[in-house]
Amino acid sequence: MSDRPGRAGTPRSRLGPRLALAAACHLAVIGGPAGAAFAQGTAPPGKSPTTTLIQRGSALFDDQAYEESIQTLSAALVRPGATEVEKIEIYRLLAYNFIILKRADEADASVRGVLVLNEGFTLPPTESPRFRDFFAATRKKWLDEGKPGKSASAAPVVEKPIKMAHTSPAEVPAGVAIKLTGTLEDPDARVRAVQLSYRTGAKGKFVTVPGSYTLGELRATLPAAAVKPPLVEYYLSALDKSGLPLLSRGDAAMPLRIVVARENGALTSPFLWVPVGLAVIGGAAAGVFFLTKSRAQSMVTIGVHE
Repeated sequence: MSDRPGRAGTPRSRLGPRLALAAACHLAVIGGPAGAAFAQGTAPPGKSPTTTLIQRGSALFDDQAYEESIQTLSAALVRPGATEVEKIEIYRLLAYNFIILKRADEADASVRGVLVLNEGFTLPPTESPRFRDFFAATRKKWLDEGKPGKSASAAPVVEKPIKMAHTSPAEVPAGVAIKLTGTLEDPDARVRAVQLSYRTGAKGKFVTVPGSYTLGELRATLPAAAVKPPLVEYYLSALDKSGLPLLSRGDAAMPLRIVVARENGALTSPFLWVPVGLAVIGGAAAGVFFLTKSRAQSMVTIGVHE
């Protein structure tokens, strides 16, 4: 039987002409319906953004693009406002991916995520025995351990929210490693690791590397080889003890972006600023967007303040 399941983010007067045009285009896109054409991760009419990501993750699993499926489903998992039904489906599909990749700890954690939300959940008899056996074994362990994650009232344990703050660099030269820093507020000490996912340009699979996290400060480095014009995309994730994402700054569907200048320091097109601006604003909580131009360096700076 196949292992494939059934489908069940200087004042304007000082800007040069190019930057003024870029800013005008940016504002026009944000203020009008055309902005939807540039926003990554936008859901079609009638679908929630989370549902769209789940369906994309499921299609990637069917196409055997397991790493890309995990990245997409992880983006859905950290999005606010997901329903219980959506979360169960996210955990189920994550478990399938991890089982295929023989990542038992993450698969076990994903199945437990399902059971915390729906203790009576079972896979249909038509599903692959490989998945059904794993779910059954994890369920037995979970019951034997006293249903960790459930409170005495059989409701999910409510944990204090985690907050991540990080500001993207503005524009950088090509071929230079970028050191990224940020802070994490983790009242219940659930974060065990931080990881960076990045790619050159706006297409293709994200490469994931570990970051570091010590006493509320996170650090990661974008390697110089990945920093090429016109841009580099990335996101930062905080992981629990099982390797599942708790939250992220940006995600696979709406990554953060950094403009990479060519050797002469010029951008390829002012219209590049439209999606860059949208991605940065989309990843910022209550952010303030501004543009500045340094005469000494001839560099545009995009800043987001938390």
